[in-house]
Amino acid sequence: MDANHTLFSSVTLLHEVPLLGYQVYNVCVNHPMKIVSDGMWSHASSIPSQSSYTILQLQIVIIFIVTQSFHFILKQLGIPYFVSQVMAGLLLGPSIPAGPWEKYKKMLFPFGSADILNTVSSLGYSFYLFLNSVQMDLRLITKTGRKAWVIGLCSYFIPIILGCGSMNLFRPMWKSIVGDEISGITVVFITQSSCSFAVISSLLNDLKILNSELGRLALSASFVNDVSGAIWAGVGAAFFGREEVNMGIRMRHVGAFLAFITFILLIGRPAMRWIVKKTPEGRSVNKAYIYGIIVVFLGLGYFARYFGESFLVGVIIFGLAVPEGPPLGSQLVTQLELFSKCFLSSMFLTSCTMKMDLTKWNSLSLVIAISCVIVVVHLIRWVLCMGICRYCKIPFKDGFCLALILSCKGIVDICSYLLIYETMTQSRIIVDVMIISVLVLGTISTLGVRALYDPSRKYAGYQNRNIMNLKHSELRIVACIHKPWHSTHIKNVLEFCSPAPDNPLVAEILHLMELVGRSNPIFIEHKLQQSASSSYNYSGELIVAFDLFERDYVGCVTANTYTAISPVIFMHEDVCNLALDTSAALIVLPFHVKWGGDGSVESEDSNIRALNEKILARAPCSIGILVNRGPSFNSTSIRAAMVFLGGPDDREALCLARRFAKDADNRLFVFRLLAHDKDSSNWDHMIDDEALREINGAHVNLENIRYEEITIGDASQTMFLIKDIANKFDFIVVGRRYGVRSPQTFGLEDWTEYSELGVIGDLLASHDTDTTASVLVVQQQPSHEDHIY
Repeated sequence: MDANHTLFSSVTLLHEVPLLGYQVYNVCVNHPMKIVSDGMWSHASSIPSQSSYTILQLQIVIIFIVTQSFHFILKQLGIPYFVSQVMAGLLLGPSIPAGPWEKYKKMLFPFGSADILNTVSSLGYSFYLFLNSVQMDLRLITKTGRKAWVIGLCSYFIPIILGCGSMNLFRPMWKSIVGDEISGITVVFITQSSCSFAVISSLLNDLKILNSELGRLALSASFVNDVSGAIWAGVGAAFFGREEVNMGIRMRHVGAFLAFITFILLIGRPAMRWIVKKTPEGRSVNKAYIYGIIVVFLGLGYFARYFGESFLVGVIIFGLAVPEGPPLGSQLVTQLELFSKCFLSSMFLTSCTMKMDLTKWNSLSLVIAISCVIVVVHLIRWVLCMGICRYCKIPFKDGFCLALILSCKGIVDICSYLLIYETMTQSRIIVDVMIISVLVLGTISTLGVRALYDPSRKYAGYQNRNIMNLKHSELRIVACIHKPWHSTHIKNVLEFCSPAPDNPLVAEILHLMELVGRSNPIFIEHKLQQSASSSYNYSGELIVAFDLFERDYVGCVTANTYTAISPVIFMHEDVCNLALDTSAALIVLPFHVKWGGDGSVESEDSNIRALNEKILARAPCSIGILVNRGPSFNSTSIRAAMVFLGGPDDREALCLARRFAKDADNRLFVFRLLAHDKDSSNWDHMIDDEALREINGAHVNLENIRYEEITIGDASQTMFLIKDIANKFDFIVVGRRYGVRSPQTFGLEDWTEYSELGVIGDLLASHDTDTTASVLVVQQQPSHEDHIY
């Protein structure tokens, strides 16, 4: 072998086993080994390929470049990222001959360098599995509904039972088809019947349906399937892992494996809870505890090999013992995720697939047989899943999407197949076909679900859920809170609604928190003590604050407090689902800008702004964005203004203002801005006149309402009027009127800084406007034609 093609001083091939793809070499190693290259300006005898660290650096760079090149092309087609990693491994490995470039491939990946690359990347993959286990919540098993239990267990055990049963009944037929590889067919049945919770969670996250009803069901079913498969796989590996040992040793391995699990869960879990208890609320976990956890994590992985288990088994079980979420789980994920998940584990998948060699497929009949088995297993799983969904009255399309999701394979499955190949001496062809099936199934699942499932369709406005169409006096509001100071501003809005025995108010207070340190989103209804997961004390101060608010308005206000913990990009699903389930007429969202006491901007949160825009696009009811630039109401009498230009948004805002005026202590000023060339025959204008007639007629004699019509010549007059009234009131209500052009605001639409507030709302929120009033910008419930599909 050429010196450029190896890290060793000499290499001699002794013999090879073609069936298993093994080659045995005799190698000579220089001691000490050369770690760092002498550099490109060194003497001529220096060979860079014999410097292990230099080669490792080059390999990492090349793997990254090739992977990103594939992903740049494939992401345009919606193909998941792990496919690019596998394609990079196939290109850099022996599966795809490089022709005249083959010599450079051998120089870049010389014989012996794979061990170093695999060792470094395997450490990253073990951290990846550890973090995935940390983010899993074992109590999800007890919280999972019957549908998820039945789907998860049936999709795992029934294909295995049918497959293994058919092998025993028709063994001669199977023998004639696959020959000596009949034992490998059992492995195919078992591996194809399972699904990885980490892979499914990643898929749902990529498809942006993690918080949807289908996403939650898929997450629960995959968790049941994964845990069931992991237990049986662990027992099987302990029992069948070493064929040369006797039955007594095998039983001892199984007992040690079960004792290992019990020890970690009974000793490790309480120890982790002790660490959480020792950590003050709101503080980070002591670094010494983090370092100790990492040391134990590495030690337990090493110990697992003494009873026939892989290093990764100890890693996974120990990860399950760590309490998910803050403070411990979230801190581990935050500190280790970037290095392990985004860098080393990605490199590990590519280095694993470089071991494949498709050029050595010498049995087409075996390839076809294994492919048919994989197809049949997944057809059985699809039929089972869709049949159970049909029985549970889940729509056919959603049932098919669920079947596709649970059939998805990914990085965990590929690494499991290669681990089986290395530890259980399975045929290379069988493992290669299973890896190719991962590419096919992962791509089909992603593209199929993206094309068929749209979670936003249930928000379509076929029913009127707004203030104008309330058939009773009770007003239901969903109010969102992100930061502690938002609670005071939300109370301002609730007080603006003038709750009274004849004007009741139901407030659904939703505390939105970012999902960190766990895989599954949770939703907690505090009044009923229904928590989907952790016992961590969420939203404690918020619960107390709104319980006191409810007592202050006893008999008039009902306040229900919730906590939703989910990724930022999916929070709108929690808000819209709660509004839909509670039949709310209005969602109140805090504005993303926080002002200081002197009127200057203290902070802006782009995540809150993006969330508000998503809710505006698909909410199942009316929406109000609260812009707060002043203190809370400090008197029983509130002065409020309503700026009315016309249109459905302004009419919705007017209905809310009329509720405010039902309290005789409040004072309401309604300013109607009319164009100088108004068209009285316009249908929309006639509807506006009818809506305002109640203000002009029924309420005109009330002392707390004042109505004024102002004719506007151009947009500059509108701007001066808004700035004039901005600092005269405690609360101002306006309609959003997004996309509506009118003479009163002509030209101002092109200068708006915050499009989610509309023209008038943007003027009131402008840095140039001097005001301490709270501003509520109202958008009426979007019609079903306006929803995004």
